[in-house]
Amino acid sequence: MEAKENELNTAVVSEGKQYIVVKLGTEQYGIDIQYVDNIVRMQSITRVPKAQSYFKGVINLRGEIIPVMSLRLKFGIDPDEITNATRIIIIKLEAQATIGIIVDEVKEVVNLTEDEIDKPSYNENDEKAAYVFGVGKHAGGLISLMNIAGVIVEKEKENA
Repeated sequence: MEAKENELNTAVVSEGKQYIVVKLGTEQYGIDIQYVDNIVRMQSITRVPKAQSYFKGVINLRGEIIPVMSLRLKFGIDPDEITNATRIIIIKLEAQATIGIIVDEVKEVVNLTEDEIDKPSYNENDEKAAYVFGVGKHAGGLISLMNIAGVIVEKEKENA
């Protein structure tokens, strides 16, 4: 019985993880599919006074009020250009509440194994290190894999 259990565990490890690939400008980012609750079309966002510049406001999704942030502004890229491909990805982390993130386009779902992911060598204090935990290689392209908790959770020094 033990041998079969070990076989199952190694099969799961070698299959890898699924990521939703999204575009922000010319870059591709992967978001671990386990955190994605929903993907919705762009809709009107109600502004919230005195929020950080990258928080666009809130939306009402089936009676639930969800804060929405712009990944472009959070990452220091040009402001959002809303098109027919623009989507709001609803993210649900265990400890934190639900949040929406605006992306330029949702491309596809990819499966990446451990050996298709390189860990970047960032300085620990580098802001990018908090947002990206690795780079996936898929179909000849590179996908920056987002540390979604690092993107969403605020650092204390930013509020000080």
